[in-house]
Order: sequence, then structure tokens, then C-alpha cells
Amino acid sequence: MDELSFEHLVDSYYESLYRFALSLTRREADACDMTQQTFYRWATKGGQLRDKSKVKSWLFTTLHREFLAGRRHEVRFPHLEISGVEEELTPTQPSVANKMDGDSLMQALYQIDDLYRAPLVLFYLENHSYREIADTLDLPAGTVMSRLSRGKQMLRQAMSQNVEPGKIVPLDSTKAKGAS
Repeated sequence: MDELSFEHLVDSYYESLYRFALSLTRREADACDMTQQTFYRWATKGGQLRDKSKVKSWLFTTLHREFLAGRRHEVRFPHLEISGVEEELTPTQPSVANKMDGDSLMQALYQIDDLYRAPLVLFYLENHSYREIADTLDLPAGTVMSRLSRGKQMLRQAMSQNVEPGKIVPLDSTKAKGAS
């Protein structure tokens, strides 16, 4: 039997990986998810490991990296109950909210100048950090933040004026272009 078969690795390391994950997360469901994600990573990338004697180390390192990535995500996107932050939500007219959908949002997004659309897409749709966006677009982080702010403003304007798909009028972005 091949000692690196997937079934053998699961039999050999699942329990200890799960205990390690549980010690990190303190929640059974999260520990199960992280352990399964670690074995998924092995199934997709484990073949790249050159020194097969380091399988155990690879699995534990991968699990720990999954944990750290999850923590970074939690810090960036904290879970908040809506009832606790209701006063911070932007007020929206019910008629606009009822007519809004993904198609109209994408139509509005396509009407915004590339200068502002790219940071919006990278931040909100691709979950990139300010630093990642700055590196990708070769811009200072402050410029990324200002373009996100202006882009959101332009998107709100487009959505409030034109909520039906296909009826969005291009925004006059020449005013904002000179700003950054």
C-alpha cells in the first residue's frame, strides 16, 4: 500500500490535525472545516511536495496557514448582527431597494470610468486589500482609498438615478478625473 495514498494520510493524520485546529479555533465546526480544507489542499497540491518524509509537517503548516488566513478575513470582514449596527447602515429608499438587483448594479458599475471601476471591483467583488489593489494598479494606497470613495459615490448616484437595467446614463466623470 502506498504510504502517501490519500486514505492513508487521512487515517494517519486526521485526528491530530483536528485537535490542532480545535486548539486554534476553539470551535468544533471551524476545526472540522479547517481540517477538511487542509486535506483538500493536499489532494490538489500535495503532489508538488518533493520530500515525502515531510508530509506531516506540510499538513500542519497548511492547516496553520488556513487558520491565519481565516483570522485575517475575520479582521477585515467582522461578523456583526444587523440589529447591533442598524444605525450605521446607509438609509435607502424602499422603492430603490426593491428595484435594485445584480443586473442594475453591474450596469451602473459599467458606466463608471475605469479609473474608479477597477478599485471598486477589486475591493468589493474580488476581496482585495487596499495594499493589494495599490500593488495591482501601481498606485499609492491613499489614491486607492480616494478612488474607492469617489467610485462608491458615483455608483450610488447611478443607482439612485437609474435603477432599471439598461437605462443607466453614463456619469460625467470628468469632474472627478482631475481629482486623482
